[in-house]
Amino acid sequence: MTIGNLFASIPGSLPEELFDEILTGNGFKLERIVSKGHASPEGFWYDQDQHEWVLLVKGAARLQIDGVDEPVELLPGMHINIPAHRKHRVAWTKEDEETIWLAIFY
Repeated sequence: MTIGNLFASIPGSLPEELFDEILTGNGFKLERIVSKGHASPEGFWYDQDQHEWVLLVKGAARLQIDGVDEPVELLPGMHINIPAHRKHRVAWTKEDEETIWLAIFY
C-alpha cells in the first residue's frame, strides 16, 4: 500500500514542467503533471500512441486540439479524454499558481 499527496513535493521554482509517475499497470500509466506558466513550444504538438485522460486538479489551463477551432479551457474538476494520435498542445497555464493535472495514459 502506498499513500501519497498530489500537493506535496512541488519545488518552489519550476523552470520546467514536473512529471511524476504515480502508478503503472497493465497497459496504463498514471502521471501527475505540475505546470506554472508553462506551454508547449511554438509549433510543437503531442501525437501520442496511447489515449490520454486528463483531470485538472488545481489551477487553470488551455489546450489546443487539432481540428478544434477554439482552445479548450480547463478549470479544477474538468477532464478531457484525448484519443491516441489526436494532436494537441498546452497553449497556456496560470503563471501565479501551480496547475496540477492527473493524466492516465491507456
